[in-house]
Amino acid sequence: MQQYIIGWDVGGAHLKAALLAPTGEILWVAQYPCPLWQGLQHLQQAIAAVAEAVPHCLQARHIVTMTGELVDLFPDRHQGVLSLIQELQSALAHAEIYFFAGVNNLVLPEAALYLTDKIASANWLATAHYLAQATSEGLLIDVGSTTTDLLILQGQRVAYRGYSDAERLQQGELVYTGMVRTAVMNLTGRVPFAGQWQPLMAEYFATTADVYRLLKKLPEYADQLPSADGQEKTLFGSSRRLARMLGRDVHDAPLEHWQAVAQYLADCQQQQIQAAIALQFSRGLLSSDAPLIGAGIGRGLVRSWAKTLKRPYREFGDFIRVKADYQQLASDCAPAVAVAYLGLMK
Repeated sequence: MQQYIIGWDVGGAHLKAALLAPTGEILWVAQYPCPLWQGLQHLQQAIAAVAEAVPHCLQARHIVTMTGELVDLFPDRHQGVLSLIQELQSALAHAEIYFFAGVNNLVLPEAALYLTDKIASANWLATAHYLAQATSEGLLIDVGSTTTDLLILQGQRVAYRGYSDAERLQQGELVYTGMVRTAVMNLTGRVPFAGQWQPLMAEYFATTADVYRLLKKLPEYADQLPSADGQEKTLFGSSRRLARMLGRDVHDAPLEHWQAVAQYLADCQQQQIQAAIALQFSRGLLSSDAPLIGAGIGRGLVRSWAKTLKRPYREFGDFIRVKADYQQLASDCAPAVAVAYLGLMK
């Protein structure tokens, strides 16, 4: 009997999983909070939640990619990858498990121990590698909760210039900004307020979750971790946190003023990503009608950029078969879905 496949994306803040039927249809996708920097017990709890949600989980084939090795729970990335391999093996005892090792494709745990540099933070390549087989060309832009990935797809290959996080940051293929977890102080040093330039405090008072909540562009399910102050995730709560960034109190201005600040901050963030888009197109590898391909919870932004650039827009979900109930989540959790398909191809 053909096996079901579960694709896993083990992040530092979330665990994402996708169930793929032997027929090639995604039947279920989920994201669970997993603040890994606080301890491995959070990963254990999230894996247990997947096992509870998916019947016969241990009889499935498991394909794993990760970025969680980055968290400061681990002394270095090598030890982080080893620890996560061990946790997955322990939680999925006796199950068939493979790890995505980038250019080495899928490897068994025994081989994975010697390929930690290829396995570390390779989830971007899983998504891009799958899409490269499914489309002739395009610029993949995955805007997630924490980071944004940009990859040129051309001629059934991923035309990346960097592999490690450090290299990808240098090449503009990784922009360390996202829709939920980015500290507002990372976006700009000042904002216009009450007719003056107001410098921002270099404090972790607010995040981009507050920015996009105030702009009503943040899906509720996308923000699963506590807010910066641990308080309510409402328009008022986000306004209060944002006001602190300006050295002010929320009552100093009406809601629409805080929303205007949020819009300016969103524009600053998007300018960072748009600069990276321009850099990729400047390489001259894509035709003038190559589409932008959106993935991640911020793919709505990619759609708007495609319109501005007068290019076609497609999204990750267009390239897979998925139950209607999980259409949106599948695009949100693209690396987990992608590695599941890579497992089907194996």
